Amino acid sequence: MQLSYAPLILETAGPFRMSREKKRLCRNALVRLEWERLIGLGEAASSRFYGEDADTVSKALERVRPLIEGASPLEGERLGLELAKRLPGDRSARAAVDIAIWDLLGKQLGAPLYRLLGLAGIPPPPTSFTLGISPPEEMRARAEAVRGQFRVLKVKVGVSREEDALSAVREVWGGPLRIDANGAWGPEEAIVRIRALERFGLEFVEQPVPPGDPDVLARVREAVGVPVFADESALSPEDIYALAGKVDGVVVKLAKSGGVRTALRAIATAKACGLKVMLGCMVESSLGIAAAVHLSPLADYTDLDGHLLLAQDPFEGVVLRDGRMLPPEGPGLGVRRRGSSGRSSA
Repeated sequence: MQLSYAPLILETAGPFRMSREKKRLCRNALVRLEWERLIGLGEAASSRFYGEDADTVSKALERVRPLIEGASPLEGERLGLELAKRLPGDRSARAAVDIAIWDLLGKQLGAPLYRLLGLAGIPPPPTSFTLGISPPEEMRARAEAVRGQFRVLKVKVGVSREEDALSAVREVWGGPLRIDANGAWGPEEAIVRIRALERFGLEFVEQPVPPGDPDVLARVREAVGVPVFADESALSPEDIYALAGKVDGVVVKLAKSGGVRTALRAIATAKACGLKVMLGCMVESSLGIAAAVHLSPLADYTDLDGHLLLAQDPFEGVVLRDGRMLPPEGPGLGVRRRGSSGRSSA
């Protein structure tokens, strides 16, 4: 396989704020693998929170260039294991390579990824749509605007005025509602805040406290009446195993786990531990989202809306229908450059 990569600069339609940061410009990377005149694409959605950025992704890919260029996509499992050894902390870079390999395999076999995985005929769960932190009146207007398209809302919290925000949203939204604190609270504050928000009928709360100690998550879970899901605490299958019995569910993301193969292992681990699984995403184009959408029939919940936060998505193919994200039917990931009809366009 021949490896190349380039910046993939994504701008959000407006400032997207969560408790720890505000996003407007995302410096992702587009990875391209060429093999037997086919092109496989992958996206690296790096996060400084996990120790990655555009520069670390480039350096990581250069470190493993000889490994990749000496192999074929038919050696994906061996490559994945070797990449995990050489790039243990460069999960989004590994994810981009792994996704591109699956794209190549699907194109070689003429089948979409979800069919390669045996997931045909299983409907995915509805996806949530995420409201970033903003004034309550803006959140209310946004919730009202998407009411006919989505079945579930997720609201970012962890700064202030959560009760005002959820009250405003509940004026126009009667469906399932999730909240995500992104680790903003200490354990005592988390208990107080969640108890105050329970009256809004929450489906679950994501990562109320910082990652690092599963027992702290367990302490919060025992004290509140809302299911608790771990996100930033659940990077690897080993992390998920350590969370068994301490949370109700985990959030699996391809960019933070290392790609399709490790996400599949993470999902299997969670289910073996009796944990629910939400398949989530970063702020990504339809290229990165598509890989997760192909896996989504394996999840109990999904939050696959990162491409919908963009001012302009450079790829297309993922379909929103009846509140569910559906995968493209083309071979591999099935996405294409916006405005292009070529199946291997890059």
